[in-house]
Amino acid sequence: MSARGKWEDVRRRLEERYRRLVDARKIRPAAAVAARFLEIDGATLGALVSIQLFTTVIPLIIIGFDYFSGFAENVSPGTLFIRELGLVSPLTERVRAAFGDSSAFRSSWTFIGVAGFLVWGIPMSITIAGIFAKAWRREQFGLGQRLLRGATWFVLSLTILALREQIALGGDHTGAIRALLFVAALVPVWIFWSLTPVLLVRDGGRGLRYLALAGLAGVVIDGMILPVGAQLFFPPLLSEKLSKPVDRVF
Repeated sequence: MSARGKWEDVRRRLEERYRRLVDARKIRPAAAVAARFLEIDGATLGALVSIQLFTTVIPLIIIGFDYFSGFAENVSPGTLFIRELGLVSPLTERVRAAFGDSSAFRSSWTFIGVAGFLVWGIPMSITIAGIFAKAWRREQFGLGQRLLRGATWFVLSLTILALREQIALGGDHTGAIRALLFVAALVPVWIFWSLTPVLLVRDGGRGLRYLALAGLAGVVIDGMILPVGAQLFFPPLLSEKLSKPVDRVF
């Protein structure tokens, strides 16, 4: 191919890329997000992450709560879910009875017991890294990098989860103070989701504006929609189960 032919080929590819960029900007943000969600098969990946979440993160949260409560016989890990879901009596007694006392989990606080759940966090972290790479249309890291970055993200997510719970629900506050603490608890959530592309996406640290928007999306979804949705969905669901015998969760 002559030099002129190569130049024409480059020009056509640049024009095509520019046309795609212009077309993408014409799409409304909501439509663009929906299209990208379908492109990466978001429903299937979301279901997979949800299963891994319930088999990994929630047991670690319960064991961590029991440890910091000193495995007391008069404390129930169900308190976490009562505060998170805003439950009131008689649902509170029902949930405490389902989870039992913290002392029952003392045998799980061993290196093997905790490490067993942490190991299950490895496939989840790799899955999360793959999802972000697809969503950002970037080449994925190698397996070693995905494992290291994903494990860092997983540990950081547990830390932020505990920090948010401590800020928002750690004290017995009402009214304006509670509302201010709820807003303050969103700050670490915003920082976490802003840093997530930096950890999981190749060259994801470019563009502070996009990182800030990623953090804002995390605040809206993880910090507001999910907690509010849980408080609307689960209390009526639990109320329907009140007439049935209580089964211990663990």
